[in-house]
Amino acid sequence: MAQTVSVKNTGLRGVTVADTKVSFIDGNQGILIYRGYRIEELAERSSFLEVAFLLLNGYLPTPPELKSFEQAIADESDVPEYIYDCMRKFPTAANPMDSLQACVPLLAMDDPDLKDETREANLRRAIRLIAKLPVIVAAWSRISNGLAPLTYDPNLSHAGNFLWRMTGEKPDPQTAKDLDCCLILHADHTFNASTFACREVCSTMAHMYAAVAAGIGALSGSLHGGANTKVMEMLLRLQNEPDVSNWIKNQIDSGQKIMGLGHAVYKTMDPRAKFLKPMATRLAKARKMEKWDDLSKLVEKVSLAEFDKRGKSEIRPNVDFYSAPVYFMMDIPKDFFTPIFAISRIAGWCSHIIEEKFGEAQEKPALYRPQAEYVGNYCGLMGCEYSPLSERPHPGN
Repeated sequence: MAQTVSVKNTGLRGVTVADTKVSFIDGNQGILIYRGYRIEELAERSSFLEVAFLLLNGYLPTPPELKSFEQAIADESDVPEYIYDCMRKFPTAANPMDSLQACVPLLAMDDPDLKDETREANLRRAIRLIAKLPVIVAAWSRISNGLAPLTYDPNLSHAGNFLWRMTGEKPDPQTAKDLDCCLILHADHTFNASTFACREVCSTMAHMYAAVAAGIGALSGSLHGGANTKVMEMLLRLQNEPDVSNWIKNQIDSGQKIMGLGHAVYKTMDPRAKFLKPMATRLAKARKMEKWDDLSKLVEKVSLAEFDKRGKSEIRPNVDFYSAPVYFMMDIPKDFFTPIFAISRIAGWCSHIIEEKFGEAQEKPALYRPQAEYVGNYCGLMGCEYSPLSERPHPGN
């Protein structure tokens, strides 16, 4: 009989469930690697679409390959009209993540390759999803405000097109470049909750759209992708706080979280946060919004000092802490922060789904099926005795 290992109350932390070649984290050293490349080098020298190609294919593209990939994304940068029609029927107060999650299965209905489960068909599907998720998010931003969706501009980058189609204003090159860097930083992060959700769903032989819809649902939670929205809500609350230091101390003393600080894996500063922190400072100066940068740095400084006093020096800023003010200073509404996470992470999700389906890494079980320990009523192997409805006592008796 196979032995089972109890991992109750761990959230599967430290439990290896599969091999992967997509990305690697060393939480103690603060290292993040995509397909063998350090995140620092990719953030400094690459583009999001180049990184998406790397994640999907396992190697950096040649110039012709990158040009072809960029053109394929551009060719898919619209959605069927029926999806816009559906969004127009959504309640205008709907959460953007709910709108995005609802639209992904609708894309499946228009996929000409849906019944083709070859690797090549899944790569084409991944290109469609990378191209179309930003379109859906931007369209919902406009439709929910009574505005018409905007069309693709071939003169703008992938990130620039998203900003244009969302805000109706052509972004300056630096802002588009900054957002592109943010997309690189969020593109993958090994077996986080949403990626594991994608892999678990596709292990049932479900198609990529079903798996991605599950990933979006997982990402929407405040302990995962929704955390950057919570960071901004905290900063908005603190802008009128007369004693920020005392508020932070009381928050920590009462066992409450300082949003954006601490991570399930990193025991030092998140390497992605190291890029976002100076980006926030640069944006603040350029847009004369220094108060958000100053406030973020104050919260970080006071919080880390308090955590150090309590022997919790492993609690340091994560990717959400500085991505929140960065997006806010780009004039992106805070309820769209998590959808931006999704339009980046789609590259990683699709790469993991393809790996799950086609076994790029070492072979793993075909279907995730963990054990659970039953702790409910137990009346022996024969089960509890069934009483007729009229003879059952009230639960309170």
